[in-house]
Amino acid sequence: MATQVKDGAALIDGKAFAEGLRARVGAAAAAFAQATGRRPGLAVVLVGEDAASQVYVGAKAKACAAAGMASFEHRLPADTSEAALLSLVERLNQDDAVDGILVQLPLPAHLDEQAIIAAINPDKDVDGFHVINAGRLAVGQAGFVPCTPLGCIMLLKDRLGDDLSGLDAVVIGRSNIVGKPMAQLLVDANATVTIAHSRTKNLPEVVRRADIVVAAVGRAEMVRGDWIKPGATVIDVGINRLPPEPGKERGRLVGDVAFAEGREIAGAITPVPGGVGPMTIAVLLRNTLVAAHLHAGMPASEEL
Repeated sequence: MATQVKDGAALIDGKAFAEGLRARVGAAAAAFAQATGRRPGLAVVLVGEDAASQVYVGAKAKACAAAGMASFEHRLPADTSEAALLSLVERLNQDDAVDGILVQLPLPAHLDEQAIIAAINPDKDVDGFHVINAGRLAVGQAGFVPCTPLGCIMLLKDRLGDDLSGLDAVVIGRSNIVGKPMAQLLVDANATVTIAHSRTKNLPEVVRRADIVVAAVGRAEMVRGDWIKPGATVIDVGINRLPPEPGKERGRLVGDVAFAEGREIAGAITPVPGGVGPMTIAVLLRNTLVAAHLHAGMPASEEL
């Protein structure tokens, strides 16, 4: 969904798209509950008192309730042992009321994040972080894709169509959570893809040839307007808080793209906030509903 900005790029409205996806998930969740006699269930595990994580977990619980899905929260103290956390994950793996398991990251330093993620049943790994799901994505098999890149490809396809043949795409960032799966999704949509990063030579020149730019590097306003090809579609994954300007009490949230510059050049661009951010929880609900159908031996709706 995009709205045209006067004398500038169309704004890709992630908030509106996410609301539509949530509505479809809610309708499908109600149908699932009627067919099976139970609601789709998401278990969220939070270890410690990280403030941002607590906000995210609360938002996920509210989103589940709004979609007619069951939410199971497990809040553990920061000194929880790895053995205790692994034991909880295994109990959730065996719990038939739980379709999706999400262990909120980051974990306290004494816990091995990779070991915890590896312990989750891949068919309940609605975050899409398990190596089996990464492998499924790499070889074109059905599996769970991390929520942020899946939300990005949904926004791109809504704007450009399902087949991105003939388009050059540049993904800036190579994380396992966003950059790498984003590149694979673009390849699967027939785009020609370059993964750029901090060691890429002549990065502005690389970005200038792209019809699609996905910025997921975590550096505030790094991508300047003159890096962007006229008419390109720009997906800004970054969320960075700048310190307050002189005379102001609050800082501001910005993306990895200098938005004011980018909107003058791009054909369409996601704002920050209101672009990619709202998609993440909406896609998490979608993944949980797909997991519920898999768990019940039912086909998931193609509209999801």
